Amino acid sequence: MTTKPKYRMIPYQREDRDIYIGLEFDPEDLAEVLWPGNMFQEPGLMDVLYLLNDHFVGATGRKDVLVSGVAFICYDRSNLNVRVGPDCLVAIGVDALAIRHRRLYLPWEVGKAPDFVLEWASDSTAENDMGHKRDTYESIGVGEYWRFDLTGGRHYGEPMIGERLVNGRYERFDLIVEADGAVRGYSPALDLVLSWERQEDGQGLMYLYDPATGQRLEPHSTLVASHRAEAAESRAETAEARAEAAEAETERLREQLRRLGEQ
Repeated sequence: MTTKPKYRMIPYQREDRDIYIGLEFDPEDLAEVLWPGNMFQEPGLMDVLYLLNDHFVGATGRKDVLVSGVAFICYDRSNLNVRVGPDCLVAIGVDALAIRHRRLYLPWEVGKAPDFVLEWASDSTAENDMGHKRDTYESIGVGEYWRFDLTGGRHYGEPMIGERLVNGRYERFDLIVEADGAVRGYSPALDLVLSWERQEDGQGLMYLYDPATGQRLEPHSTLVASHRAEAAESRAETAEARAEAAEAETERLREQLRRLGEQ
């Protein structure tokens, strides 16, 4: 039996310290490619990552689309520690597995910057998302930069912001505010409609819509629950089969011993 190789990410240095969190990983393991380290602190982000991957990769088997919540974008050829980590990036027309091997997105090797980047607002990151990260994505040439504030505006001043690169500068998309308070905008890079929608607890979640049909893509929390249930059922079936095999072997040994005793 062969095991999948592990790949080593180049250590990230901060304040003269090497950070090795998540250093060993399997680039073909969907969970390790998609899940950001703060997925439990940012409700709904994991669902969006899974849903985008399912839409672009899972349903089609495409290998030229990278959806990731853990890849760093480097922007200094001489120092790969000069990099930025988006909550979600999508790059179309790339060698996805080659990028996963290192969790590093090198635009000069890939041949282009990511087509889409999404930041998910939090108390500790909002200022950076609006300032340094925005400037960096703009200078790198990231085609679209979206920001989502589940609080409805406490962090960014508004629920959702989308910008696209025009002549090297970001210009905002026109977003539509529906009667129910939902904020929606069309992403040409994804060919999807992104929507901020208020929930019963007052917080917002992101939903994605097919612009051609108007149908909402299935929320991935449902899919994740389904996958987990299937995995649990499979494990239970395997355990039951092993128990039956063990019982059969025990019975075989008993019968063998009985026969020996009769001789």
